[in-house]
Amino acid sequence: MYKSYSLELAGRTLTVDIGRVCAQANGAALLKYGETTVLSTATASDKPREGIDFFPLSVEYEEKMYSVGKIPGGFNKREGKASENAVLTSRVIDRPMRPLFPKDYRNDVTLNNMVMSVDPECRPELVAMIGAALATNISDIPFAGPCAMTQLGMVDGEFIVNPSQDQWDNGDLKLTVASTSEKVIMIEAGANEIPEAKMIEAIYKCHEVNQKVIEFINMITAEVGKAKHEYESCAVPEELFTAIKEIVPPAEMEEAVFTDEKQKREDNIREITDRLEEAFAENEEWLAVLSEAIYQYEKKTVRKMILKDRKRPDGRAIDQIRPLAAEVDLIPRVHGSAMFTRGQTQICDVVTLAPLSEVQKIDGLDANITSKRYMHHYNFPAYSVGETKVSRGPGRREIGHGALAERALLPVLPSVEEFPYTIRAVSETFESNGSTSMASTCASCMSLMAAGVPIRKMVAGISCGLVTGDTDDDFVVLTDIQGLEDFFGDMDFKVTGTHDGITAIQMDIKIHGLTREIVEEAISRTREARLYIMDEVMSKAISEPRKKVNEFAPKIEQIAIDPSKIGDVVGQKGKTINEIIARTGVKIDISDEGNVSICGTDEQMINYAKEMIRIITSDFEKGAILKGQVVSIKEFGAFVEFAPGKEGMVHISKIAKERINHVEDVLTLGDEVTVICLGKDKMGRISFSIKDVPEDAK
Repeated sequence: MYKSYSLELAGRTLTVDIGRVCAQANGAALLKYGETTVLSTATASDKPREGIDFFPLSVEYEEKMYSVGKIPGGFNKREGKASENAVLTSRVIDRPMRPLFPKDYRNDVTLNNMVMSVDPECRPELVAMIGAALATNISDIPFAGPCAMTQLGMVDGEFIVNPSQDQWDNGDLKLTVASTSEKVIMIEAGANEIPEAKMIEAIYKCHEVNQKVIEFINMITAEVGKAKHEYESCAVPEELFTAIKEIVPPAEMEEAVFTDEKQKREDNIREITDRLEEAFAENEEWLAVLSEAIYQYEKKTVRKMILKDRKRPDGRAIDQIRPLAAEVDLIPRVHGSAMFTRGQTQICDVVTLAPLSEVQKIDGLDANITSKRYMHHYNFPAYSVGETKVSRGPGRREIGHGALAERALLPVLPSVEEFPYTIRAVSETFESNGSTSMASTCASCMSLMAAGVPIRKMVAGISCGLVTGDTDDDFVVLTDIQGLEDFFGDMDFKVTGTHDGITAIQMDIKIHGLTREIVEEAISRTREARLYIMDEVMSKAISEPRKKVNEFAPKIEQIAIDPSKIGDVVGQKGKTINEIIARTGVKIDISDEGNVSICGTDEQMINYAKEMIRIITSDFEKGAILKGQVVSIKEFGAFVEFAPGKEGMVHISKIAKERINHVEDVLTLGDEVTVICLGKDKMGRISFSIKDVPEDAK
């Protein structure tokens, strides 16, 4: 049965069609917001996947190029692998929804969101977020929803709910908040140094709007929602827990877990696991879920000690940061490098500078963004956690961590006019024990300064965790969580910023929401921690950007020419500009506005290229003095090339003060000469004189 529902949301109409398409999916909705159209579906397998101890959820965000009237670029004229934007959007949908599925659910679930048309006034990412939650809620898939998401921009200090693409791209805030009917469950933000109080206000503005969307979803679900299906629980039997505790008493588990060395802790748990496997060798049913049982036992032990005794696994105070270290210039010959260490988390970041022609080209749904000048890439090799695994390129986690660190530093980067370079930062994870993305932010900031990138302010990042009890006021917020506290805790709240405000947030949770008190405390804690990191650690390694780029980095000079002279510089079929490049070894980029960027490693050659371009684009007036080379000799005179492809003639009578009968008596091909411009003849050709050059100019 086909039904259509509408909601006025932030000045536009959101329309949802149920039963019109995709009847065989567990849940499906065709959404239109303005003229942006997204098809969201939710499907689940009939039976649980065997041999796994996690919930197999897949979230897809498909960007169809026909949605913006484009044919995909490249040789293969169809959509390929997901773009970076699609991966990040999928993660933003996944993170708030995953905790709302049953913890013991092992059926495969896929949430697919296909963008079919794009109205620049209504961002498709937002429509997909709402659609995924709605399709799941009306389906028969077990789900503790609904949830809703709102995006907030800020232009000229004013909040804009669900901003247009242009407002989103050019505003001072890019905030996405997901909520249930009671609490905030996910925060993702990029910001231009937004003060903490303003950010909290923005978060709860989104939470307020989310309630309207949740009421809308509830209304639709009441009319067309399916009854949730029964499923085969994969919960660990209580009798197994009882048997484990008889062999490994709680006191022994506490002793095994509470150590500041990750490897020691893992050795302790491995020894306990071996004992339990031997004890239950005859019980195949228990052996199948033993690893999950040990994990949960370890988790309960850590949570109890933190919540009740305020004791952390490595002995730190609740608000204490692990030991910190920072250094720069550890990698020779690269353009900039830095290493940041926090406990057993260590990141080495390397910066590379290149001309603007090296920007990353983007073929996506946003017409405003076709290239990226700053790129941050994050790598997480298996050796960083002591494992062996073949590298198969970056996964969604690596892409997400790189994007977070990139977003953190964008607000402090210099403009193209100030610093005409393409910039790439690569964070290599040397060691990992929690919050490598925040270590990447710190390392990248120092690496940029070491490379001579004139960033406006220093940026640092830190993560807070959470352990909750049975009531909303029973909780502990942990500053600088390590891996164990992340795995067993309820929250990973990452915040980056300068001394003056927040530049990025990424908040994930494993529970059904956070109270405002927890959000405010986490934001306050991260501010205190990042100021300490910048003032006491990073600034002692490098306090400000270097005044010049590294000796191995390309040097770039920019000059402006009359746009009407661009053709003169390029020459017929590129002959002139290619000759300049061949002579100097530089790289030259010219914009349509006449901005010329000259890039090279030899400063003398850069200046030579710059002078040639200046000469080519000059309007030669009588009296201008130039240097050139004799490239042709005729009976009536010689032709002198003063710039690639640019020549003027010296008549035989203007070569020497005394009378000469033959040009060859004075000049030879290849001679370097100084000439003075006599103006242009009737045909517009430049005439030179050698004999009239003043003595002080020779």
